[in-house]
Amino acid sequence: MQMNTVTDLALPGSSAVIERGLRSESVLEALRDMIVQGELPPGRRLNERLLVERLGVSRTPLREAFKSLAAEGLVELSPNRGAAVTPITAAKVRDTFQVMGVLEGLAGELVCANAADADIAEIRSLHYQMVAHHARGELADYFRFNQRIHLRIVESTGNAALFATYRQLNAHVRRARYMANLSAERWDQAIAEHEDILAALVARDAPRLKALLAGHLGNKMLSVIASLDDADSTKPTVKETA
Repeated sequence: MQMNTVTDLALPGSSAVIERGLRSESVLEALRDMIVQGELPPGRRLNERLLVERLGVSRTPLREAFKSLAAEGLVELSPNRGAAVTPITAAKVRDTFQVMGVLEGLAGELVCANAADADIAEIRSLHYQMVAHHARGELADYFRFNQRIHLRIVESTGNAALFATYRQLNAHVRRARYMANLSAERWDQAIAEHEDILAALVARDAPRLKALLAGHLGNKMLSVIASLDDADSTKPTVKETA
């Protein structure tokens, strides 16, 4: 399965257009999805005029969203050139995923000891919904549930510092995690890994869950790096969103 990168924004009236007057958070979510799913590729300059028309909003919530996305590492802001989608480099992916792998391993230990039965039941429910989206080939919806599962596992450890650190780092590699499932083979492998993760969590097998979570993220890292020719190839000539 290959992602079809959209190089031009769709015209107003497409399914991605949101209603005029929606809250700034809706604008942020729409832009984040467009970046994470590759509709706005790395290096693409974000043309305010076209995005205002596309999303049906004023420039104020759009600029607020740019600032939030810059804090997440998805957008770069320049005084002279405005906003552009941040390039993805193999080095950044490797560095961030290595740290997150340690955090997920720690979460695997703590969640088995601290999670309530209701927490595990919720994660199980999210897992089955994620599997259903995989079966239907719905990558975007699959990815949303995948993210919720990983965040709920870490949150269910009861360690607020771990959750805050993990969530911050995860925001910086959302695109990379999405990219990891752009081949059918890797996507199927990810589902199999999640089946094992759920089984270890339900059994509260801390050593096994720690190893599975760290290995799962490591496989994602290798998949993303393999899809990047090299770091220099992610330094594009800046283009407009038009």
